[in-house]
Amino acid sequence: MRSEQQYIELYEQAREMIFSHASEPMNVVRDQAFEDFKAQGFPSKKVERYKYTDIQKLFEPDFGVNINRLQIPVDPYETFRCDVPNLSTSLYFVVNDMFFHDEKPKGHLPEGVVVGSMRDYPELVSKYYTKLAKTSEDAVTALNTMLAQDGLLVYVPKNVKVDRAIQVINILKATPQNAQRVVPDLMVNRRVLIVVEEGAEIKMLFCDHAADDRNFLTTQVIEAFVGENASLDLYCLEETHYKNVRVSNVYIDQQRDSRVTHNVITLHNGVTRNKLDLTFSGEGADCQCYGCVIADKKQHVDNNTLIAHKVPHCTSNELYKYVLDNQAVGAFAGRVLVEHGAQQTASQMTNQNLTATKEARMYTQPMLEIYADDVKCAHGSTVGQLNDAALFYMRQRGISLEEARLLLQNAFVNEVIDHMQLEPLRDRLHYLVEKRFRGELNKCTGCKLCK
Repeated sequence: MRSEQQYIELYEQAREMIFSHASEPMNVVRDQAFEDFKAQGFPSKKVERYKYTDIQKLFEPDFGVNINRLQIPVDPYETFRCDVPNLSTSLYFVVNDMFFHDEKPKGHLPEGVVVGSMRDYPELVSKYYTKLAKTSEDAVTALNTMLAQDGLLVYVPKNVKVDRAIQVINILKATPQNAQRVVPDLMVNRRVLIVVEEGAEIKMLFCDHAADDRNFLTTQVIEAFVGENASLDLYCLEETHYKNVRVSNVYIDQQRDSRVTHNVITLHNGVTRNKLDLTFSGEGADCQCYGCVIADKKQHVDNNTLIAHKVPHCTSNELYKYVLDNQAVGAFAGRVLVEHGAQQTASQMTNQNLTATKEARMYTQPMLEIYADDVKCAHGSTVGQLNDAALFYMRQRGISLEEARLLLQNAFVNEVIDHMQLEPLRDRLHYLVEKRFRGELNKCTGCKLCK
């Protein structure tokens, strides 16, 4: 059976149940997403943007889907014991793909700001939903759209500045309430819609954690609309386990003079595939995209980005760094598209990688596609090992080989972390990265971050 056939049959058999547990704005586009998914099927590795990750193989297993919306019992504060100290966030929880209503958020939001379930705000959702995430252009987005039954809505009205960062904890848990048995494998279809209107500002931190030692498959689609002179800082931190597969598609649209920072950090995972499509729709906009990956054993992390400069006078900067050990596999494919008329574009793309063993593999493919003549664009990539001269220098001064390697690896990835604007988060991540290099996060239970 082709990988997609089981999902086609699932939708045909459970369509009425899916519709009954979802809101109208999500249902109105669902059948079209199904038709788009049937027409495309999962992309093979022959498809350029999916050449480094076997999507068809990832979706082959028979994962359970919580279509009937069974309640998952979870104490979020017991699961998430590692809140970043002094960050002073407004804290929210999403259990699998359901907004957690049972806990009041920590932190007061300015008037008009919305952080909640899509079901509760149908008018807002219908205005923006699937306007960026085109189901006809990506099969994973189509699958997510046809199966997702709820999602997280974040809305910041015109000229409102949210001083306190919004922190969303995504918790994966496979044990339904009153269940006779534990579901061995669970598929989660997570949806996020972010709307930052003209002149508004917000900082968001998403943290992915796994509360069960089970096989999880997560599809995630984030759509972010950033209005004129608005600002969005979007941080995504994954710290799950080896049994987790995460396929995430992020779509961002920037209007005139807007500012976006997108930072994705993978500290612990199984297989991760992140796609970022960012479009400049208004002049004078700026985006800063950063990525940090630490992988060992047989972990797999694939970051794929497309920055589309459609208008003049926009600036983009990308910096992704990987440290790979054992038999880990990393991939980075970045494409900057400068369209006709997008003069005075400034773009820099950098991918730097360390492979600690001969068995580790890194694939890197930076690309520039330019159709304007007055631009300043550059790209570069490196793949190498730790500097032998630096290791020798440190060992001559009494530092052990293991500690010297740790110090050099830390220094290598810290450049990405230092770009974070949230100082407490930045300090915390320096500490967590060191623990990760020492192998200590592997030994923890629960959320695996420090308790």
